Amino acid sequence: MTLDLPQGFIDEMVAHAQEDAPNECCGIIAGNGDGVATKLFRAKNAEASPYRYSVGGDDLFRIFRECDGNDWSFLGIYHSHTMSEAYPSPTDVRLAFWPDAYYILVSLEDAEKPAVRAFRIVDEAVSEEDLRGV
Repeated sequence: MTLDLPQGFIDEMVAHAQEDAPNECCGIIAGNGDGVATKLFRAKNAEASPYRYSVGGDDLFRIFRECDGNDWSFLGIYHSHTMSEAYPSPTDVRLAFWPDAYYILVSLEDAEKPAVRAFRIVDEAVSEEDLRGV
């Protein structure tokens, strides 16, 4: 399956990762029922860490409220890896609680060429999905 995201969303995730480095960044991409991305929400990494992320409670409440009011779902959850590849870490896999969402990783391992990849994580099984900027 291919995840189509507006190129502007991909650029925004990369910019967010670069701005928050050396800490990981995080955020949520809302989508409608047809799997079309509708809005990117930047969030604050409550962990303030280069090794872990979690969306802060205030941000999560704000995002949930807007999504609920617009009949949007969590299409994707994104975060960055500042020093490693764009692949889910064991911690990412263990904490993947949204089986219907894409997990999108932005890697700054090569600062000149950030990598952005999408995955599904279901019952701790990781599968890469095609990601296309549209």
